Amino acid sequence: MCGRFALGIPPYSIIEFFNIEDLIEYEPRFNIAPTQSVPAIVQDKESHKRVLKMFHWGLIPYWAKDMKIGSRLINARSETVTTKPSFREAFKHRRCLIPTTGFYDWEKQSKRKQPYHIKMKDNEPFAFAGLWESWEGGKSVIESCTILTTEANKAIQSIHDRMPVILKPEDYDMWIDSDNTDSESLEQLLKPFLSDISEVYPISNYVNKPQHDNPQCIQPL
Repeated sequence: MCGRFALGIPPYSIIEFFNIEDLIEYEPRFNIAPTQSVPAIVQDKESHKRVLKMFHWGLIPYWAKDMKIGSRLINARSETVTTKPSFREAFKHRRCLIPTTGFYDWEKQSKRKQPYHIKMKDNEPFAFAGLWESWEGGKSVIESCTILTTEANKAIQSIHDRMPVILKPEDYDMWIDSDNTDSESLEQLLKPFLSDISEVYPISNYVNKPQHDNPQCIQPL
């Protein structure tokens, strides 16, 4: 699964790396938690260009009666995303990229959980495969997102049996193309990421508290 992640680079770096034209302001983050706002990349329907927007992390289906359901839908299993009522429409029409510089997972040990940070060996940002929805509650409209998960790769499987779906840059446009409804080709992208280009290392329990949101979170033990 993916319950915390980081985006420790400024907006202009996102613009440059992901080839986005319009800038939105956000603060670099090192401990993003569910129900918080996260930047995500979608395709503009008219220009077909990549657009960066802010989303509530925790998908709220358009048919939901209460936005609280989003706190339970921070992740979507890739194996069932085409059939689950909460995700199947978003999978067809509303896919997004969720940029990150690394994510966290916790290994269950005898009396505690050991946190780990997972990032790319070259320290470059990368993107999770995500879905998004627009939900109307009264007079407000909330745009929300979820992160897809898959089986853990060899680098992570000793820590957890699941990991977020990480997309290759060459697959970004195919993933966010709202006109692409070929479920079979899209599902082919939802595989464990290559473990030989990722780095996994233990960190302190400092990251356990969401209010701790600074570079200390990613410092190796």
